[in-house]
Amino acid sequence: MTDPVPLKTDRSFSPVAALHCPNMIAIASGKGGVGKTWFAVTLCHALAKRGKRVLLFDGDLGLANVDIQLGLTPEKDLAHVMDGEIGLPEAVTPYPEGGFDILAGRSGSGSLATLATQKVADLRQALVGLAQNYDLAAIDLGAGVDRATRQMAGPAATTYVLVTDEPTSLTDAYAFIKLARAANPHADLRVVVNMANTTNEGQKTYDTIRKAAETFLRYTPPLAGIVRRDLKVRDAIRAQTPLLTRSPNCEAASDVTLIAGQIIAGQLLNR
Repeated sequence: MTDPVPLKTDRSFSPVAALHCPNMIAIASGKGGVGKTWFAVTLCHALAKRGKRVLLFDGDLGLANVDIQLGLTPEKDLAHVMDGEIGLPEAVTPYPEGGFDILAGRSGSGSLATLATQKVADLRQALVGLAQNYDLAAIDLGAGVDRATRQMAGPAATTYVLVTDEPTSLTDAYAFIKLARAANPHADLRVVVNMANTTNEGQKTYDTIRKAAETFLRYTPPLAGIVRRDLKVRDAIRAQTPLLTRSPNCEAASDVTLIAGQIIAGQLLNR
């Protein structure tokens, strides 16, 4: 058996160099189309419903869709920040229905990967500073394993890597874990299996990526949770309404709420 992702590691920067934000989490996937943004929105909503002050940062600058999923039209967004028109705090958009704040990107404004390394570092520094005003800040990272994406994840105390049972999702999630661990051997990376037909099938999906990481990286990424496939999720996205508002008692809502409860309890977020 050979390493499924024999990639060259990029050691040109350390994603955690001098920056660590204990109340920040990142949500990654490696691959698009696995429900990462929906999970980020729902998790933030669940945390806010528990009384936490939460900020959601849409880190996929060029393909931003947090605001689209929620039916929002922010007056200011990250494109204004990157153009130097405003500071990061001025780009925050309250989302009263969900009880949390959003830093929206702008579709078509250019991807994070195209930004100069220093600009990414400046954005990351500003975000860490802004996070101090919240109980928890969550970064919805862009899909992929590029350097800028991993750099933005660097300060996070914990990174949740979303994966489905699709082979490409498993391979790309493994690639993210591999590169993140190469840059920072102490990175806390945890797996969330999304769109599992059953809890047992979700466990099998987790076991696949766990075994690959143990075999080739000598690392066991913990399982943060399994979110079951639920048609209510698609309905909520189409309605541009949070799942916890539209169908708060459905299976997927219960699964994400459980993960939120574990974060609050300190079981998944290092302090």
